[in-house]
Amino acid sequence: MKSGIMMAMALLVLSACGAPQPAPRGVGFDDFSQFELERARREAALSAPRQSIIPPPRVNTIQGPIGGPAIPASELAAAGIGQAPRNSAADPGRVQGLDATPGNPAPVLLNNPGISDEQNFDAVANRETIESDAQRRAAQAAAREQIQPTAVPERPSDTGPNIVEYALNAPNVKGQEWYSRSILSGQNRFQRNCAAYPTPDDAQRDFLARGGPERDRLGIDPDGDGFACGWDPAPFKAAFQN
Repeated sequence: MKSGIMMAMALLVLSACGAPQPAPRGVGFDDFSQFELERARREAALSAPRQSIIPPPRVNTIQGPIGGPAIPASELAAAGIGQAPRNSAADPGRVQGLDATPGNPAPVLLNNPGISDEQNFDAVANRETIESDAQRRAAQAAAREQIQPTAVPERPSDTGPNIVEYALNAPNVKGQEWYSRSILSGQNRFQRNCAAYPTPDDAQRDFLARGGPERDRLGIDPDGDGFACGWDPAPFKAAFQN
């Protein structure tokens, strides 16, 4: 019995040694040889020189209407667009336009004497020095005039009634009757006497000097509000409040 078992085990060992072994596998490939082949192709593609792409030559054109083709510069030149010089005989008022092409140079900015270049360091450094700057500052200091403050002049006492003070202390508004007036004060007398004053301020000042507002000798305050010839204290009050 033992001899039979030993014989069977010997046969199994011999059969395992004679079986063919599978080839090693690569990453992602069923066959290692296929993996080596793909790797060689990839390295050859990476080491090959790159071909540069040469862009097509650019043609001077101007973009046409939206959705339309570009207009070549040669056709525009044939039509006389953008080719007339400034103040030409054909069109004295025409200014030559800019050719909207990539090869067109930028326009040259003309020197404008009305624009200051004091903020341009290069321009100032070319014509100014430390000595000239010091001389200019000294000249400016010499030309400076300093005015000394003076006292506010006092108001003369013989200028008549103060209508500003009267306006601020007035107890009523224009048109509101505050004083009694004679029935003899009519519109004709009012208009005739008020016409003698240059301004309502002059009329009010003379009105107060003649005994107003209680008395109205000239009939220039017929409604009895205390304000002669349409004079109004409201602007004085508004200015004082602001």
